[in-house]
Amino acid sequence: MDPQYRMRMVMSSVSGLMQLEDDPTSPEEVMGVEPAALVAQAEASVADAYSAGFIRRGMLVRNFASPHGGGWQRQLEPYGVVDVADGVADLIVDVHGMMHAADQKAAFLERLEHLAPDGVLLMVIFDATAIVREGMWNSLRNGHFAYYSAPTLVRMATEIGMTAVGAWSYPLYNNGTTMLAFARNGSGWAGPSPSVDALCAAEEAEGVLDPTRVARLGEMHDEAVREVRDYLDGLRDSGLVAAGYGAASRAVALLTSAGVTTADVLCIADASEAKHGRAMPVTRIPIVSPAELMAYKPDRVLLFVADLLPEMRRAMPEVEASGARWVVVDPTPREIEPDQDRPTERA
Repeated sequence: MDPQYRMRMVMSSVSGLMQLEDDPTSPEEVMGVEPAALVAQAEASVADAYSAGFIRRGMLVRNFASPHGGGWQRQLEPYGVVDVADGVADLIVDVHGMMHAADQKAAFLERLEHLAPDGVLLMVIFDATAIVREGMWNSLRNGHFAYYSAPTLVRMATEIGMTAVGAWSYPLYNNGTTMLAFARNGSGWAGPSPSVDALCAAEEAEGVLDPTRVARLGEMHDEAVREVRDYLDGLRDSGLVAAGYGAASRAVALLTSAGVTTADVLCIADASEAKHGRAMPVTRIPIVSPAELMAYKPDRVLLFVADLLPEMRRAMPEVEASGARWVVVDPTPREIEPDQDRPTERA
């Protein structure tokens, strides 16, 4: 039997940082295949960083690793930068990396230590403001020690002598992806930033620093679990067969909380070969390759990462061709009609 751990999120009344109260697990994340949506996000972020003047030919760049991928090595190649693994860098890139550090201050200071005097640190985060707004409670999981809002991360940077010098928002993860640029206090970049001020003000207005508002995630968990359970029970009562796509870590908490078993979802396909032949924790739903998915003849394919929908409809047209439907479950089920949200074909 797989071990199970209760997760409790706490929020600092000083900084507004959301953290797991305790995490007894050992870090182990199987690297997934980088989806097209994440690649497009990297390209957009690099383009914005270049337009802001943060990327220059010949500069030293260091990418802080993340189990989720998202590094910019490939996107930065055309700009003639030099990728370094250690030492001081002119540009430091962190895409969902620091959230995996148990000691947040030490991790932030490590990035500062490797930053050149006039360098810039770019951090891409899954913004906690969107998590609260959209009720994405299943984004909270073991191994992720911190969830940042823009005002929180700016405050954390201020404590270690850094200034936020730029902010950008993106549609990835339900309009929940944010890129913030930081520089040392007193550097050539430091100064007032209208984009940072506007983003922080907007997020504070949404109540991301209000513990009462944030605590609604617990209620959203209960609502989502009921909806998922009711939907799967309805499929079974109608004689319909369900499978899934996307063996993402966010799916684990959702499936476990809703008591989903192989009686509800026969298998979950994933593009990552490293996951094939394994099973989802606790629920023991087998993980298969995309090619194996259709052998189960599903009537519904549950998609656990909403941003993958356009990509998957292009990559697996046989799902809808067979009469099956995609169902986005992020975190509540939404059936996709055959002509709904149809991705635009590129010439």
